[in-house]
Amino acid sequence: MTSRPVVSVYSKSGSEVSDSIPLPAVFTAPIRDDIVQFVHANINKNRRQAHGVFWKAGMVHSAESWGTGRAVARIPRIGGSGTSRSGQGAFGNQCRKGRMFAPLQIFRRWHRKVNLNQKRHAVASALAASAVTPLVLARGHKVLNVPELPLVVDSLNVDSTKALLTTLKNIGAGEDIKRSRDSKKVRTGHGKLRNSRYVLRRGPLVIYGEENESVKRTARNLPGVDFVNVHRLNILQLAPGGHLGRFIVWTKDAFKALNGIFGNYRRTDIEKGGYVLNRNVINCADLARIINSDQVQAKLRAPKASSTIQTGTKKNPLENRSLMNRLNPFDKIRRATEQKQQEDRRKQRIANLKKDRKTIKKEKAARRKVFNGIWAGMEESFQTAETAFQKIGTVEESASEGEDEQ
Repeated sequence: MTSRPVVSVYSKSGSEVSDSIPLPAVFTAPIRDDIVQFVHANINKNRRQAHGVFWKAGMVHSAESWGTGRAVARIPRIGGSGTSRSGQGAFGNQCRKGRMFAPLQIFRRWHRKVNLNQKRHAVASALAASAVTPLVLARGHKVLNVPELPLVVDSLNVDSTKALLTTLKNIGAGEDIKRSRDSKKVRTGHGKLRNSRYVLRRGPLVIYGEENESVKRTARNLPGVDFVNVHRLNILQLAPGGHLGRFIVWTKDAFKALNGIFGNYRRTDIEKGGYVLNRNVINCADLARIINSDQVQAKLRAPKASSTIQTGTKKNPLENRSLMNRLNPFDKIRRATEQKQQEDRRKQRIANLKKDRKTIKKEKAARRKVFNGIWAGMEESFQTAETAFQKIGTVEESASEGEDEQ
């Protein structure tokens, strides 16, 4: 449901606003998805062609009457021999696997009658939903380039389909037309053999008035684009599949005619005589706010004091301490003792850890002292050996020099 003062009317170029129109009251009708689905499901059944059962059912046996003189009925009987089926009656409606009586009559209830007021409420709800952008987007229409919803054009009275397509592209409906055109594919299943080979997504719906009669001729060859006169609106086009939110392109004269067709909660001289637009049952859906309001609370009676003794539920003493204390007074002492023991164990564990750390620290210091002594001795030994090695090398060099001089 949408509500605002006026709606802009766009020119054929789509770049400028040529006029504005007050929003018709039908767009303020409540959006009743339940009514729309019920009406659509029943009206959609009226397009079915009624038929009876298969005209050859029960009449395809090889059977012939035995005639008179054999003390049996003259009903046709299955021929052959050697099986239980041979000699059994056939064709008659009293026979096993026989035809039914009057098989060409229509016994099923193929069509449905729908209450006139319900149909009008469904159409009003579908029109109101077409002005709610989230519902239109949720239905799959590409309307991000559309300047406004509902979309009203001053005129679509053009001479050719090409000119109409250009106008629809100018006002932002080209993307949705392309989506519909690209969706054409072969129908799955056996339906493709029944004169309905292709399926196509629904595109925009053009609703025109008496001043735009050429739309019937220029829009009929655009894939996915439907058109309908504003005086012949139906739920099958406004909510295909029973789903609200059809993308609608209005002409100015059709948009202005809506108040004369559906009324505005006050007018009685409307085209749908005796019809009054549906109203919301409640305007404020916040029930907590209504109940807690001062106006409601002032009229409420004080809560009654109950005289009955409340018998509480049975409690589990293993989980409820107060009940356990009543059943076993020693439980409180036992629990306190257990907690004290846990605390003592924790303190003793901490003390043992500190004692162990001190012992480990002393042992580590002793090991470090021993290691440092060993390391110092090794360094001293290496130093002594290196000094001795250097002396030996010096003596050998002097001896070799003396031999060379000789």
